[in-house]
Amino acid sequence: MKLDKIDIRILCELQKNGRISNVELAELINLSPSPCLMRVKRLQTEGFITGYSAQIDVSKLGQTLTVFAEITLKNHRQIDFARFLTTIEKIDSVVECHLVSGGYDYLVKFITAGISEYQAVMERLVEMDIGIDKYFSFVVLKSPIVKSHLPLESIFNS
Repeated sequence: MKLDKIDIRILCELQKNGRISNVELAELINLSPSPCLMRVKRLQTEGFITGYSAQIDVSKLGQTLTVFAEITLKNHRQIDFARFLTTIEKIDSVVECHLVSGGYDYLVKFITAGISEYQAVMERLVEMDIGIDKYFSFVVLKSPIVKSHLPLESIFNS
């Protein structure tokens, strides 16, 4: 399915407010409610919209720790990547995991209750023998910019 400008506008508005009513959304994008709803349903069916969720302000939750870890695997066979991912996706404190190019294999974002919990998670991962060769941890001190939306209009107008 190819997206048109109206689809992009719908996605942009839903990123800003996933709880917006169909009538309000239709009004914002200058479409009548019925065709707007049909487009939203089509975007869901086609997998462009994968779900709706609440955005939580982590700083309001009390003491938390955000850590980015660069993880390098010992071997680079497909089975090694699969074993690592199968294990890491089951860890609640892992909120993002990216296979990257460069000097390491994965960039993983953890959110834990504190440094002790993070250390325990990493020690458990190393002990599980899932192929981790080495890892480097970067503790987040402050997050002055965190965006929850994609720059859809600039991506599709390029």
